[in-house]
Amino acid sequence: MITEAGYQRHKTVPVQVGDITVGGDAPVVVQSMTNTDTADAVGTAKQVQALAAAGSEVVRITVNTEEAARQVPRIRELLDLTGCRVPLVGDFHYNGHTLLTKYPECAQALAKYRINPGNVGFGRKKDDQFATMIEVALKREKPVRIGVNWGSLDPALIAQMMDANAALPQPRDAREVTREALIVSALNSAAKAEEIGMPRNRIVLSCKVSDVQDLIAVYTELARRCDYALHLGLTEAGMGSKGMVASAAAMGVLLQRGIGDTIRVSLTPQPGGDRTQEVVVAQELLQTMGLRSFTPLVTACPGCGRTTSTVFQELAEDIQAYVRTQMPAWRKVYPGVESMSLAVMGCVVNGPGESKHADIGISLPGTGEAPSAPVFVDGEKFTTLRGDNIANEFKAILDDYVRKRYSQDARAASGEDASAA
Repeated sequence: MITEAGYQRHKTVPVQVGDITVGGDAPVVVQSMTNTDTADAVGTAKQVQALAAAGSEVVRITVNTEEAARQVPRIRELLDLTGCRVPLVGDFHYNGHTLLTKYPECAQALAKYRINPGNVGFGRKKDDQFATMIEVALKREKPVRIGVNWGSLDPALIAQMMDANAALPQPRDAREVTREALIVSALNSAAKAEEIGMPRNRIVLSCKVSDVQDLIAVYTELARRCDYALHLGLTEAGMGSKGMVASAAAMGVLLQRGIGDTIRVSLTPQPGGDRTQEVVVAQELLQTMGLRSFTPLVTACPGCGRTTSTVFQELAEDIQAYVRTQMPAWRKVYPGVESMSLAVMGCVVNGPGESKHADIGISLPGTGEAPSAPVFVDGEKFTTLRGDNIANEFKAILDDYVRKRYSQDARAASGEDASAA
């Protein structure tokens, strides 16, 4: 399949997660995960709602205790009461087989179960406990994500593979063996799930690591060997710019190769920081690559000696924040507005040109330039703004542009099919 950006997409079997399709011809899906105590139903529901409002299409919650399992149906109920229909994924480790069987209401309220082959069970109990979780998923008609993680890889499997490697005439590098163990763990677990009765169109795989090159290598090989839907994520990506850059570097390469059906940017938030930042970064990664459109993005220059004033920086930040605030309402009544392009530029060198390339743009005066700001609409000069009220005047022009271009009447008049936006 060729994406709208022109990339060859790795063909995978589509999986239905609630109302969301993952894989197949569906767009790459944005996921996130709460960091609240799931036993706190109200607090968790509020964070899920915030993540969904920010654009997370699937939200994962930890289900690690009996109290957490008891609260899952309440969380689903609270979300439904507010009209938030985002699918919930239960993240299970060690005791998932017990919680899913003991609390059937929890099993039913979740849209998908995440199973970690590395800690679903140990020794002789492993296969039985894995089978129990698959059987519950079958009974409830739920999909599963078999999620292998570098930090919790099955110790018996890695020991076996390391021993076999050591016996070779020319042993491979230990890191290479570990990468292979991740892939083997995921594929063998998926095969076991199918043997139990789980159909391919209810299985998603992931093999998460924290190193960029390892992630690229593992998923490139995993995609070569299977057609299961794949969830991408650089686990423990880190804080701030490091986490964003590492996630974008790793997943950007894979997405460019057409690999990945759903993604999560696993950022470590600042203490008390906004959890929704990981959603924004994931959306911007997909949008800047041309794979999806979520919200109009603002093109803005980095600034130089010509732009010693901070006016253009403040306006760019103000406009981007304004657009994100308006998007929930705009999306409902202005189909296609998410693909609109804006430019807020800081001087005469590239300002007018970038503004002309955007659907709507403004070129603010740089140091020593005349105190005027030409506004361009659809490549043509529209007006010139001056004075201390430029920001509000530009927002008014932006609102008018959105209304005139993206309303149902405007689209009908131009011959565009609003339903296809």
